[in-house]
Amino acid sequence: MNPLEILAQYWPRLLDGTLMTIKLTLLGALIAALVSPAFALIRVHASPMAQAPLRLYVSFMRGTPILAQLFLIYYGSGQFRPLLQDWGLWTFFRDPFNCALLAFALNSTAYQTEILRGGILGVARGEIEAAKAIGMSRFTALRRVVFPHAYRIAWPALGNEVILLMKASALASVVTVFDVMGRTRQVFSKTFDFSVYLWAALIYLCITAVFVLLWRQAERRLSRHIGARHQAPATVQPLKETRA
Repeated sequence: MNPLEILAQYWPRLLDGTLMTIKLTLLGALIAALVSPAFALIRVHASPMAQAPLRLYVSFMRGTPILAQLFLIYYGSGQFRPLLQDWGLWTFFRDPFNCALLAFALNSTAYQTEILRGGILGVARGEIEAAKAIGMSRFTALRRVVFPHAYRIAWPALGNEVILLMKASALASVVTVFDVMGRTRQVFSKTFDFSVYLWAALIYLCITAVFVLLWRQAERRLSRHIGARHQAPATVQPLKETRA
């Protein structure tokens, strides 16, 4: 069976795996994006004692393999089944997709927190002082000055993090979440044709290429938006003197 015949016969399975990969990646990255700004502010402004639990969490997530984290959540939750049932959480943890999503979201949150922390620290001090000078509240300064500049600085690194998360989603197949790699293994077990892995690699390449294109478009729009907001106002022509 040639590679084109493999694709023609098994494309519905590969398409199903592709959609699962995109779903897992986008949801994990989105959850992390919602949580990481608050965590980044804690890492920048909180006292060392207040930061300690967050620093421990970030160090653990960044210092251990995501596969180990996935196993801890998926298999480890089973050790606490009675407790989780009492809390009404067992329905969530018994679903492999939920466990995989939680593992990826927790992992991406740690990385996005540190990326955003670097972005916040990279904001020019003069921008913050200018916001205070014109009477902006702390929240308004964060919303209109600090975070826009921080995201512009951190945007390329955040894009790389999402791509790495997408590649790591291939590990979800070990807990029976059939993404691209999971479906590829199923097809290979039926055909023993190694070309199916080539199609899987091309699928990952296409997803990454489309994402990079969209991410760069968003980066250009973000840069134009921030640049337009910080353009110098048009000069006012002086009034001509007139004789009385």
